Amino acid sequence: MRTLTKNQLALYNGQDKPEIYVAYQGLVYDLSRSRLWRNGKHYEHWAGQDLTEELKDAPHSANVFDKFEPIAYLK
Repeated sequence: MRTLTKNQLALYNGQDKPEIYVAYQGLVYDLSRSRLWRNGKHYEHWAGQDLTEELKDAPHSANVFDKFEPIAYLK
């Protein structure tokens, strides 16, 4: 699996490219096919970022990532 830096991850914000990536606990997930992440936004969360800290305040658990395969490590 490849490695992405935070700067590289930021390029996949759903605005500049069609791909929508987020990181969680050191892994990067491609959420491009998720209907909940249209245009790189999911409620008050934005794609292209590490959402590890933000997930603590979410109304759901980290199990939401179970349906997505990690595509990279976050460096």
